[in-house]
Amino acid sequence: MHSRFRLVLTVLIFAVFAVPSFSLAQYNKLMGEVKFEGTTKIDKDAGVWDDSEYLGYVKELKGDKKVMLLPGKHHVVAKEAGYNDFEQDIVVEPNQMQSVDIHLTPISGVAAPKVTSELKLTIQPARAAVFIDQNYVGHAGELGGAVHSVQLAPGKHHIKVELAGYRTFETDVTLIAGQKSEMKTELVKGSIEDAGSEIKKQ
Repeated sequence: MHSRFRLVLTVLIFAVFAVPSFSLAQYNKLMGEVKFEGTTKIDKDAGVWDDSEYLGYVKELKGDKKVMLLPGKHHVVAKEAGYNDFEQDIVVEPNQMQSVDIHLTPISGVAAPKVTSELKLTIQPARAAVFIDQNYVGHAGELGGAVHSVQLAPGKHHIKVELAGYRTFETDVTLIAGQKSEMKTELVKGSIEDAGSEIKKQ
């Protein structure tokens, strides 16, 4: 009697653990990998969106951050401040890998303000998307550090920092002509639902 009970229990345990593993394996086979590549530093630092969802910046999207998407049509966009958006429609095939070559071109006719203020941004995680006055200006890693800063016109500016899985950070800064300022923040972990709308609508 005890032997039969143990046999039934063993079968049940195997069923509970084996079925999800099988389902996960089947699910992984459905996914297709998309590899993003860039030639210049600007291309490699560009932020990438898939169907309006922020994925990260080009040169980090590999290894444990590689992009796996469900099969079907996808619209990918790459952005960098001062450059025209790169847009491309792709079709993802199950269990296959394809490359998307990012090539950004400068926006012509845009003049930098003659009088500027300097704002240094020190933000963690470094892959977070940074928006100033609702415009994407880059990922945190390329805007901070010892030598990096953002040149802005004097006056009030709204800063928003977003990353899926973290709570959105927002603040306003008022800059004076010729002033050097610094803003530091570290995003707080949260649900993917805590990410704001800016990452989704770009």
